[in-house]
Amino acid sequence: MKKVVKLHRRQFLRVAGGAAALVALPSTAWTQSYPSRPVRIVLGFSPGGPTDIIARLIAQHLSERLGQQFIVENRPGAGGNIATEAVIRAQSDGYTLLLVNAANAISATLYSNLNFVFLKEIAPVAGVVRVPNVMEINPSVPARTVPEFIDYAKANPGKINMAGVNGTTLQLAGEQFKMMAGVDMVHVPYKGAAPALTDLLGGQVQVMFDNLSSSIEHIRAGRLRALAVTTAMRSKALPDVPTISEFVPGYEASAWQGIGAPNNTPTEIISKLNSEINGALSDPRVKARFFDFGGEALPGSSDDFGKLLASETEKWAKVVKFSGAKPD
Repeated sequence: MKKVVKLHRRQFLRVAGGAAALVALPSTAWTQSYPSRPVRIVLGFSPGGPTDIIARLIAQHLSERLGQQFIVENRPGAGGNIATEAVIRAQSDGYTLLLVNAANAISATLYSNLNFVFLKEIAPVAGVVRVPNVMEINPSVPARTVPEFIDYAKANPGKINMAGVNGTTLQLAGEQFKMMAGVDMVHVPYKGAAPALTDLLGGQVQVMFDNLSSSIEHIRAGRLRALAVTTAMRSKALPDVPTISEFVPGYEASAWQGIGAPNNTPTEIISKLNSEINGALSDPRVKARFFDFGGEALPGSSDDFGKLLASETEKWAKVVKFSGAKPD
């Protein structure tokens, strides 16, 4: 009887040891084999726009490098918050990722009833790209520089119509300009950038802070006049166009994208994805595609991207409160 008990005890120890090994897998063998099945990159915007194009560029690179399909899933609505919440509620296993963008930083203050706290519930993985907005006017406006526009706006308070899309950098970059330059312009909200741009071209509105990618061909053709880009540095796509900060010190706004994951995703997976995404950003094909729409790669560590998310959330909170901006 004693021998049987000893045998059972040995079997139990072997089983327990095997279970302990399985528990250890998430930080060792399991993460080393990641990904072993397709990965979703969820984004909160419709197919075909700049954010979608960026997501598909990164997905293609990761698919080629890691040997599994990275599939872009579009879940538009509520300023990107539907997509964000879907990722937050997903398993923290690296198989559901979020295409993070400036709307996430804006929404943290713009929406008062979110079911999540973005900075706490999304783990930063890697930055991808920063795209300038461009301060552009209909050529009928009698201004060729930012100082001339400021003078014109101050001489005509409340008479300049500014096109924008609620809760996006197209609105908030303009509101930040109003706040820092001390001018009074009327925000005219649109459902999307395309109809806003159409009305700017037609002269129904006078100024817009559009994504450079959407407007660059109109600027090059002379249909719109670019006064400045919104980033801290000039854009290589429009090197002769100054920055707003050259005239309004401290001004900076941009549309940026990166990758996030549900909180508590294993650090080994985040590190692996960060390394591969940074590799994509040095790929000449990716860099050339970014250049097509005025984008600059945003390389760095996951901590670097986390610091950007925190600083952008703090900045846009001030602008949202100043402007009284509301979601649709």
